[in-house]
Amino acid sequence: MNLNSLRDKLLAAARANPPSDQVPYAFEKRILARRREQPVPDLGALWTRMLWRAAAPCVAITLTIVAWSFVGGSATTVPTETGEVVEFSHDFEQTMLAVVDEQAEEFW
Repeated sequence: MNLNSLRDKLLAAARANPPSDQVPYAFEKRILARRREQPVPDLGALWTRMLWRAAAPCVAITLTIVAWSFVGGSATTVPTETGEVVEFSHDFEQTMLAVVDEQAEEFW
C-alpha cells in the first residue's frame, strides 16, 4: 500500500467534512458520569500492600543475618598485640559504648 496516496486521501476526506460547531447532546453529563465511574485509589490500601510486600524480604534478610551470626561464630576472635585472643564482639561493644561510659563518669 502506498502511504503517500493514503495520506492524501485521508487529508482530502478531512477537508471535505469540516468540523461542526455544535456539541453533542448531554456531552458534559456523559463525561462527568464516566469520571464518577472511575474508582478513587485508596492510598491506605496501596500503602498497606507495599508494606506487606516489603515484609517478606525483611524477614529473609533477618533470618540470613541470624543464621550467619550462629554459623560464623568461630571467626569472631581476633589476636591482639600481646598475643591473647579476644572476641571481636567484646571489642566492638567496648568501642561503641566508650562515649556512653565517658559521659556517665562525667555526670557522677
